[in-house]
Amino acid sequence: MPRGEIVDEVRCAEDADQTYALYLPSDYTPDRAWNLLLAFHPAARGRTLVEIYRDAAERYGYVVAASTTSRNGPWDVSARAVRAMSRDVGRRFVIDAARIYTTGHSGGARVAMQVALGGSDIAGVIASSAGFPDVKPRKTVRFPVFATAGRDDFNYLELRRLDAALTSPHALAVFDGGHELPPPAVAMQAIEWLELAAMRDRRRTVDAALVASLFDRARRRADQAVDPVERVRATRQLVADFTGLRDVAEARRQLEAMERDAAVKDAVARERAALEAEARALDEALMIEARLQTPASRDAALARLDGLLGGWTRTASATDDTPGRRQARRLLGAIAAGAAGRIGDEDYTRLVQRHRWRP
Repeated sequence: MPRGEIVDEVRCAEDADQTYALYLPSDYTPDRAWNLLLAFHPAARGRTLVEIYRDAAERYGYVVAASTTSRNGPWDVSARAVRAMSRDVGRRFVIDAARIYTTGHSGGARVAMQVALGGSDIAGVIASSAGFPDVKPRKTVRFPVFATAGRDDFNYLELRRLDAALTSPHALAVFDGGHELPPPAVAMQAIEWLELAAMRDRRRTVDAALVASLFDRARRRADQAVDPVERVRATRQLVADFTGLRDVAEARRQLEAMERDAAVKDAVARERAALEAEARALDEALMIEARLQTPASRDAALARLDGLLGGWTRTASATDDTPGRRQARRLLGAIAAGAAGRIGDEDYTRLVQRHRWRP
């Protein structure tokens, strides 16, 4: 296989129907074991995932294999792709069994999570724009989780809940965007976070220079955060990530001081209230949507939904970037996602399409 370039399609030797896109670092040799990132896209676009992680894989020594057959749909389809791809990569290349990771976008993130939850010794998961397969948050999992979400992502609320619930090692990176893959800079941050986790877990030797560099970068992110809630969140993440690898006493003192500050407490409470209001708004829309299936209430429900979605559309189209605009965009995205499948009503499908916010 060529090194340092993306291979669009590798056919699995044991299952010829299964294929994957591949990236081998330019200095790959079979003389040592390499990290492995198994990736899953909801529409089987393996190359897209490889492109996102290519630079990070080159810098930190990851073989990246992204299925071009796993897609949204029955789990059996993805499970077959997981088995075939992982076996084929293991047969062709020298992989460190202690440094196998999974990643995915949207429905592919749920596949990545399912693989890690399934008993395999997965060293970590990068979950983009979706979380656990059943959507339910967990308190702890046995693998580190780095989640990503766009501010306008209709699964933003789910990932905020995941971040709030998990107490085992995890991180959430939020970027300007919608329901999409993280930009390359965030992909690099995710891989670097996994490197820190590997050092804490003794899956790799501690690299003092790398720890110092990543600590300084995390410190700058926290110091440059303008929003007080983001500053608290970034400082808390720094303390969690570098405890045991670096002296975090000063950062811990700063965090404790911020958490005592009345203005910060108010800001945190406002954000929590806004997320709860968003969840209630979505629940209300879905309850009204369910009434479409009852002939006696269908017309009234359709009119109510038209008004509700119309209001969100106007807010989503506002010129100024506000929390309300982002919330409206997420709500419209959440309703549009799978609306035709939830309710087989052509009038409603057309209504959703008319009000659907498009960037």
